[in-house]
Amino acid sequence: MKARDLSVLIAVILIILMLVIPLPGGILSVLILVNIIIALVVILVAMNTTDVLQFSVFPTLLLLITLFRLALNVSTTRAILAEGDAGGVVETFGSFVIGGNPLVGFVVFIILVIINFLVITKGSERVSEVAARFSLDSMPGKQMSVDADLNAGLISEQESRERRKKIEKEADFHGSMDGASKFVKGDAIAGIIIVLINIIFGIIIGMVQMGLSLNESVELFTRLTVGDGLVSQIPALLMSTATGIVVTRSSDGNNLGTDVINQLSQYPKLLYIAAGTIFLLGLTPINFMLTTSLAGLLAFTAYMMQRKPDVPDLPDEEEIDEAESSAMRAPENVVNLINMDPIEFEFGYALIPLADANQGGDLLERVIMIRRQLAIELGMVIPVVRIRDNIQLNPNEYRLKIKGNEVAAGELMLDHYLAMGPDMDDTIEGIDTLEPAFGLPAKWITEEYKDEAELSGYTVVDPPSVVSTHITEVIKQQAHSLLGRQETKQLIDHLKESNPILVEEVTPEPLAIGDVQKVLAKLLRENISIRNLPVIFETLADFSKMTNDTELLAEYARQALSAQITKQYASPDMTLRVITVSGKVEKLIAENIQHTEHGNYLSLDPEEQQEVITTIHKEVEKLALQEETAILLCSPAIRMYLKQLLDRFLPQVVVLSYNELEPNVQVQSAGVVNIA
Repeated sequence: MKARDLSVLIAVILIILMLVIPLPGGILSVLILVNIIIALVVILVAMNTTDVLQFSVFPTLLLLITLFRLALNVSTTRAILAEGDAGGVVETFGSFVIGGNPLVGFVVFIILVIINFLVITKGSERVSEVAARFSLDSMPGKQMSVDADLNAGLISEQESRERRKKIEKEADFHGSMDGASKFVKGDAIAGIIIVLINIIFGIIIGMVQMGLSLNESVELFTRLTVGDGLVSQIPALLMSTATGIVVTRSSDGNNLGTDVINQLSQYPKLLYIAAGTIFLLGLTPINFMLTTSLAGLLAFTAYMMQRKPDVPDLPDEEEIDEAESSAMRAPENVVNLINMDPIEFEFGYALIPLADANQGGDLLERVIMIRRQLAIELGMVIPVVRIRDNIQLNPNEYRLKIKGNEVAAGELMLDHYLAMGPDMDDTIEGIDTLEPAFGLPAKWITEEYKDEAELSGYTVVDPPSVVSTHITEVIKQQAHSLLGRQETKQLIDHLKESNPILVEEVTPEPLAIGDVQKVLAKLLRENISIRNLPVIFETLADFSKMTNDTELLAEYARQALSAQITKQYASPDMTLRVITVSGKVEKLIAENIQHTEHGNYLSLDPEEQQEVITTIHKEVEKLALQEETAILLCSPAIRMYLKQLLDRFLPQVVVLSYNELEPNVQVQSAGVVNIA
């Protein structure tokens, strides 16, 4: 342990020992002065902090100091009652305050206790309770604000984590202060009880055990009790004040002194009014010279505040324009212009209420949830979606760009609902359209027809849900293009934290980051989640020693993810309806695979290729009429090449191999791909 850590532990142990071990008057005097010094340092630090988290240790420190002060009270009480002497500091404070009149000194002490207990301590306790409650209540809103700024691109991921951590720390601090203020209150109550014990039992002990008269006993123990009470209540008063300062601070980045001076000096004319009021008081029997002097001092202060400080000469407008023109010609600004956001969502001015929280829009929150949902489904971190309005678009139009290229567009009617159903007829009045995410026939209907449409069996959704679904589906389809080398490096670094040996076996040798990125992108392209990254890397570690062909490595990874793929496509009762590929078609494809040093590819005769595609298309249409997903099942040797062939004509068809299915799945043939 470090020396500073050990010193704190020793201090706590000594405080506990003070509760049971009698201490001589000299040591008590030193500890009393240390108590006063600590209280002074704490209140000075509280006044000069600009943020509560700069003094986050204050609640715990308050507990330790309170324990120290109570231990001192026990020690001084033991010394007063046992010996009639608690050291020079207690004696001096008592003699000075009493000044020969024990009753006056005791009254002064009681007033000090009342101020501490009823005013400062009680006020600090109430403010701590309110601050803790409001801090906890506002925590979700603050975190949503951070997420909104992150989603809008105003802050980075690192800045968002820091701001969320700060919000959590502030909530923890105010919660701790709420509890710590109870210690301050309890300390004040304990001080009052200890004073009563010292006086009552001190007078009895003085008369019974020490043989003092009543007057002598009252004089001695009142003096010592008042002295002891003062040396404990003054630090307690300082600590209570520090507590109130910490929990009531509302700073704009300055310490307390700067804030007080700056804010009180904002209205110098008001000091003239105060000066006039004080001068008028001098016309009464109050001392005229005194009030006139104070009024003159206030008026002079107001005059000095109103004097304008020397302001350096500002550049004229021509110089400012020239500087701006030079800045625009600077190469740094030109470089910034070529930056491109990975994902951009643009919309016309009529759709601004979607993203404006002041108008009830929740698009920012929805996009945040989309990114979280896709992170779970796909296993990759979706980049921040830049959301902005574009006056070049039609008022109700929106479009989604991936790396600067438009990949989706649509139109919304904010004052309508989108009704969808298998058979759209004219029973419901509305504007015919297509659902943007899946291309289903739909209608925009007004709110008055909403209930009627739902009763008729249509699915009715609001415009924010329509656009959120569209964004989600497009990002899923384009996930492979969003996964670059930098994003792959982040995934590898994350995996390395839990599986360092596995990562070291795969990269940088035998596979570079670019090779890993190609494998993961191929999986994402066919809607295979890469969240189970350890299994993928285990496969790469096994097969990368035999081949560096990323196409083949992706096939091996798919086979390793057979349980995941089976669950993704099979029904809950573990049945899977598929279109099988005949042996003749498989042989045809296998015989036309060309092997080169740069990779393998399928080279079919155009007529044979067209015949295969036409046959598959007919089988897919049959399943489409039954509203079933088209899944093509073939052997592992040709799966990759068959998918490459269909990507250009039937990209929506899922192609699986026998090795990608679990043994317990029941395969049902819904058709066969065959050629003459």
